[in-house]
Parts: sequence; structure tokens; C-alpha cells
Amino acid sequence: MAGNAAAQDERFRDDDGDLVADPPRDESEWVNPDTLVFACTPVEDPSVYRDVWAGFLDHMEQVTGKEVRFFPVQSNSAQLEAMRAGRLHVSGFNTGSVPVAVNCTGFTPFAMMAGNDGSYGYEMEIITYPNSGIDEVEDIRGAELTFTSQTSNSGFKAPSAILKGEFGMVAGEDFDTGFSGRHENSILGVANRDYEAASVANSVKGRMIACGAVDGEDIQLVYQSQTFPTTAYGYVHNLHPDVAEDVREAFFSFDWEGTALAEEFNKNGEEQFIEITYEDEWAVIRTIDEANGVSYDCRSR
Repeated sequence: MAGNAAAQDERFRDDDGDLVADPPRDESEWVNPDTLVFACTPVEDPSVYRDVWAGFLDHMEQVTGKEVRFFPVQSNSAQLEAMRAGRLHVSGFNTGSVPVAVNCTGFTPFAMMAGNDGSYGYEMEIITYPNSGIDEVEDIRGAELTFTSQTSNSGFKAPSAILKGEFGMVAGEDFDTGFSGRHENSILGVANRDYEAASVANSVKGRMIACGAVDGEDIQLVYQSQTFPTTAYGYVHNLHPDVAEDVREAFFSFDWEGTALAEEFNKNGEEQFIEITYEDEWAVIRTIDEANGVSYDCRSR
């Protein structure tokens, strides 16, 4: 279903060819819960984001006429499993997890945060600390590069493909690797000189510097990639079509001004939700997955 590197879950169909699962033909399979469960991408302290999203979720309740509950997920795998198991109805998946979510959980992405001018995205950066001895990408050879998790685009997939394709460097052969679990952990680890170098999303780094969690002087840039799409927001494919339409309306009618969501994400220049498609905006991510030999094998999930 997803084009490159695809292994679509046999539960799904894609008659219209847009690479995402269609709603079930059998209306008895549509879900219309009294309470919609919402989750965003895992962060260091999920309870903090409960407050950040509270105003938006109140708005979604008004638009859908349903209670909306925030679900603080602890990991990408837990988030994917929750949607696959039917416990999660509306969610924001990080860039690298989106193809897995589409193919293995029936995730239907339709929105992404952007600036007022419609610009969006982030860059993958390889960072180190000053005087680490790593001044350019080639200096990573023989050193250790810390990734975040295997489902992360900027934290694993993109740097793996770029280092191999552009620099002829293979993880485990030309440099050692480790996994921190989250971008926040990697950034703090580099700033505190616990990690020699790390690949991270610069949007997360920017937020952490803006709020004082790290000092920008403690971080040195080694490499910056092209721009990638950021978190995709959407719903599970078997959500009742009327409810799904209301969810869409909630995203695009939300007034950001003066909200906690704006305060948090304005740090990255994000001020609205824009409409996106998996077919178009995630083409570059599917290409990276293909370069890494990734198969969205849902049977093992």
C-alpha cells in the first residue's frame, strides 16, 4: 500500500491508491466511541504535554461533541501498538514512525504544523560538543554516534542513509552506535558531554534551547540535512467517517492565538495546521526507508 518498502497489513485495503487504508466497506466495522483518545509523539515528560494540548482538546470536544482524553504514551512502539489495538483514535506520529503507522495500524494522516506562510519541517542534525575532536562528518569514523530510536527519521533512519550514501560510513563498522530513546536525551547527553555525537531533530533542539533546558554554547553543529516533514496528525482508518470529518474540522478551525499550544510550538515558528497527504509529503521518508532496506513488516508488530 505505501509504495516503497511496503508490507501492508492484510486487514487494510487501498482502492483509491492514495497509499493509506480506506475505511472498511462494512459499516459495522466503523468505530464511533463516546470518548476519543488522543496522543502526541512521546516526549521526556508526557504529563507536561497534557497541559500544552488541553485547549486544543477542549476545542475538539466542542467540534465532535465527544469527550476527548489525552493518552501520555511513553514510547513510539507503545503509541503504534495502541492504535493497532484500537485503543487510540487520533494521534500525532513522529516523522519516521508515520510509514509504520500507516501500514501497520491504519493511521490516516491529514495535517501537520506549519508557519503562517505555510512553511514546515525540520532538519536532521548531527551534533557534538565543543572541542570533542569531531569537527566534520568524517571525524565520526572510529567514534560513537548516538541515535534515538529505530523508528525515528532524524534520530536513526536519515543519518543512517546519509552517512552510508554520501560518506560511505556504515554503523557498527565505521563507527560505534548507541540509542538514547529520545531526542531530548540525546541533546542533553551531548551538552553534558556524555555522548560524543548524536543525530537529532533541530526542532527539538531549538525548543530546548529556547526554554533554557540546554545552553546552545554547549552544542556544536557537524551536519545539517535537507528539510523533512514534521509530526503528522490523523486518525485511525476505521473511525466513523462523520467523526473523522469532525476531527479534521477541529484541527483546521482551531484558533492558536494565546494558547498553550502556540506558546510551545511558536518556538519552532509553527502557528497553524495545514493539510498534507502521506503520498506526497512522505515520499522522501519512504525513499530513505528504501535506502535503509526497511520493510514495514506488520506481522512482527
